Amino acid sequence: MTDHGLFHWNELMTHDAAKAKKFYTDTVGWTFEDMEMPKGTYSMMKVGDKFAGGIFEMKEPELKDVPEKWVPYLSVDDVDARLKKASAAGATILRLAVDVPGVGRFAILQEPGGAVVGFITPAAQG
Repeated sequence: MTDHGLFHWNELMTHDAAKAKKFYTDTVGWTFEDMEMPKGTYSMMKVGDKFAGGIFEMKEPELKDVPEKWVPYLSVDDVDARLKKASAAGATILRLAVDVPGVGRFAILQEPGGAVVGFITPAAQG
């Protein structure tokens, strides 16, 4: 697990994953490993055999007006407890905590200044 409070993952939220993948392949040399999810394909960026981040394609109608953006994820010791602290400190919870098998428990929030950040408690790696 990444230490508490350190950046753990970066995710590009885009409306056109194929275009984003081409851009980053052409400019940075990333390759991609696709993973089928209940709401579509999640593409994980790779540098050699190391993961560099992910691409989430915003296909849901309610996300059509959400601007494309990078979302960094901070590793935290307990997502639910940290969300309570963030909310009490003025954050807006954008995505409630959910579990992703083999990945961990994560949530997305907007801190009082307006920046968006994710919190993740990574799954234990065997």
